[in-house]
Amino acid sequence: MSSGIAGLDEMLHGGFPAGHVVLVLGPPGVGKTCFGLQFLVGGLAREEKGLYLSLEEDVNALELAAKQFSWPLEDGVRRGKVKIVKLDPRQANTSMKRIMGELPRELEDWKPKRIVIDSVSLLSLLAESDAQRREALFDLATACRKCGATTVFTGEADPNHPETSRDGLSEYVADGVVLLNYQDEADRRRVGLVVRVVKMRRTSHARTRQPYVIGSHGIEVDAKAVDLGRV
Repeated sequence: MSSGIAGLDEMLHGGFPAGHVVLVLGPPGVGKTCFGLQFLVGGLAREEKGLYLSLEEDVNALELAAKQFSWPLEDGVRRGKVKIVKLDPRQANTSMKRIMGELPRELEDWKPKRIVIDSVSLLSLLAESDAQRREALFDLATACRKCGATTVFTGEADPNHPETSRDGLSEYVADGVVLLNYQDEADRRRVGLVVRVVKMRRTSHARTRQPYVIGSHGIEVDAKAVDLGRV
């Protein structure tokens, strides 16, 4: 399934394997929410249903972000092809009940092709204990796989270990991990953005770091910057 990002699809030799749960990991500001939206609206051209579960941005903010890139998110919502569900971390009991009780049934009934959970790192704010957080994360991944969807989880990287998640668990639950990060340019005066596919089960993929930009059409990966065939 296409990630919605052409250069990344090239690194993945075609896209995400259907049914995978993919963690998009990185520090603040690298475009994780943009990635999730781009993945979701990529399915609209194929008339695929998509669900966006947000623990951060509200619905208006997500629609404004999509408008910035001229993505038809609002049209998808209006036509019933996209559902946006906002959970409030301040209402922990209600939100956890929705995640662990109601959401799996909704997914099974509606059967979206694409799901975005933004961000799984905030589950720690909802859970009463580490055990409940682990249970919620595993239940989410299981529900997404069970309904047949391909899913993107976004997550914050550990500031001290930028290639691992802050919760230390999400990358083990996921079938694939895509790392977004900063990288100093050659002149050491500018900071660029790079993407790397850390793992992707049951498929081959490039193991290079490729530069990307967040431009007028969203995330654009330069898959030719480093020779994919030689690394």
